[in-house]
Amino acid sequence: MKTFKHIYKDAKNKIHGIAAAPGIVIGKVYLFTKEKLEISDGEVTNFEEAKRNLEEALKQSKKELTKVFSIAREKMDETRAAIFEAQMMILDDPILLKAFEERIEREKKQPEYVVFDEITKYQDIMRHSKEPYIKERAHDIDDIKNRIIRNLQKKRWQSKIAADAIVVSDMLTPADTLLLSRSNVKGFVTDHGGLTSHAAIISRSLNIPAVVGTHDITKHVKEDDTIIVDGFHGYVLINPTKEQTEFFTKKFQHLVELQKGLEEFKDKPALTKDGREILLYANVDVSGEIDIVVTSGASGIGLYRTEQILEELSEFPTEEEQVKIYSNLSSRIYPNTLTIRAFDIGGDKFKLLEIYEANPFLGLRGIRLLLENPTLFKTQIRAVLKASNNKNIRFMLPMVSTIMEIKRAKEIIEECKDELKKENHSFDKHFMIGIMVEVPAAAVMTKELSKEVDFLSIGTNDLIQYLMAVDRGNDLVSDLYQEFSPAVIRTIYHIITQAKESKKEISFCGEMAADTLAIPLLVGLGVTSLSMSPSTIPYAKRIIRYLNYAHTKQLAKDCLSCSTEVEVIHLIEKFFKEHSITRTRQII
Repeated sequence: MKTFKHIYKDAKNKIHGIAAAPGIVIGKVYLFTKEKLEISDGEVTNFEEAKRNLEEALKQSKKELTKVFSIAREKMDETRAAIFEAQMMILDDPILLKAFEERIEREKKQPEYVVFDEITKYQDIMRHSKEPYIKERAHDIDDIKNRIIRNLQKKRWQSKIAADAIVVSDMLTPADTLLLSRSNVKGFVTDHGGLTSHAAIISRSLNIPAVVGTHDITKHVKEDDTIIVDGFHGYVLINPTKEQTEFFTKKFQHLVELQKGLEEFKDKPALTKDGREILLYANVDVSGEIDIVVTSGASGIGLYRTEQILEELSEFPTEEEQVKIYSNLSSRIYPNTLTIRAFDIGGDKFKLLEIYEANPFLGLRGIRLLLENPTLFKTQIRAVLKASNNKNIRFMLPMVSTIMEIKRAKEIIEECKDELKKENHSFDKHFMIGIMVEVPAAAVMTKELSKEVDFLSIGTNDLIQYLMAVDRGNDLVSDLYQEFSPAVIRTIYHIITQAKESKKEISFCGEMAADTLAIPLLVGLGVTSLSMSPSTIPYAKRIIRYLNYAHTKQLAKDCLSCSTEVEVIHLIEKFFKEHSITRTRQII
């Protein structure tokens, strides 16, 4: 049976980028280019007229962005629509506007030149940053700069294109992405941009598959070429072969079929035929996804990645800002549980601190970084405690390697509790603390670590990466990133067994939890709760309701005896076939 790995392995027509928004689409290319603006640096002879023209251009730009913001609020949640509100605020920045006027008067240059030069100076500083998120914000500002200049030149840009096209472009601004989506665009592909770019965030919000950061796809495609966009794995196939077209057509049709009738599972428990319930929780990146969580039928939020707050704000939030975010989530999900993970920054994750390491994957990240920055850590702990009055919030520590890390974190938490008591702030006195088990050392010491915490969660992404000593983002060794490796399965079984012996709750998150092929095996290994993408929950429920726990235990026993990943996958696929269970593998 052909898999994604087989299809891509020898493909000569593939372009690899960043999987920015999930989905599979096949369609015709629409090469989206904007007219290059010619900037005049001619002299101004009438300063008052130049000033008036600038004011009118700023007024028109704000009017346009107000319309875009209105569209965004209709199509997306408030958090993500606020991207455009932030752009409007730049147009009202008194320091920037004063700089425009002073330079026009002092240098006697055309307003369009001054606007271009002044904003570009800030962009150049941002582009030279070592931090990806700052570079992405430089791209976003292009829209504001070009919009003002276009209005100074009395030009208009038409965003409408032929419906059902796949837009391929050098770069897309947030406004481009939103306005083009109104033409029923099937997908987006760009040369530049990253996972944290606002264009990527908007694509995810609008459920439009996107691959960004391909570097040079605009040089390899022409208008009306047929391409396949795989927003799950980050690949684009140009003028696909018959085999590739048939493979992805079947995948697309399979996804459509699976979505039919899943609504019936929303309010049903994930209960096996012989009565074993598996609690399904949602992973959440941004608070705007809470609506999806509620409609998915999740039992709560099993992992709230707080570092995504930093991605959106581009700075560390204050204590009160965090209290507001956590309190809102707690209330919206109540009476279900909200598990908040402490900032997991460093390594390959988001960074705001000026720390440069030769090997960041093995450096100051997760709990290590937080313990080295107690003020940052305490601010977050205090905020989580303040938001805990609904008594449905739990707090989880990332990248734990030793017992001493847990003990020190607990001491800081107690310090925060004492401070809040003195300040007469109320909080949940039975606040639960857990850890992520994602380092081999923690896996080996699960029994001992369990005694120090209230619950544990297995984070498979890093656990597999460290266990197999393989960078999961490196194509050269990607074959070694094996979630079904016997070494991985036996390690997971050890963690589950040790946690249960300590009578501590053990949950499961990471990409493996969302891989529907893995679900029968995980249930058989003893997992009683899984945390995954909200959109995967209905699929997982349907599979679990077709399972018999006794059968999955036998499957797990057989898989634990295997010596290769191939054997394990063969056994699981055979299990699905023998029990007539419909599933989709590693799609969402």
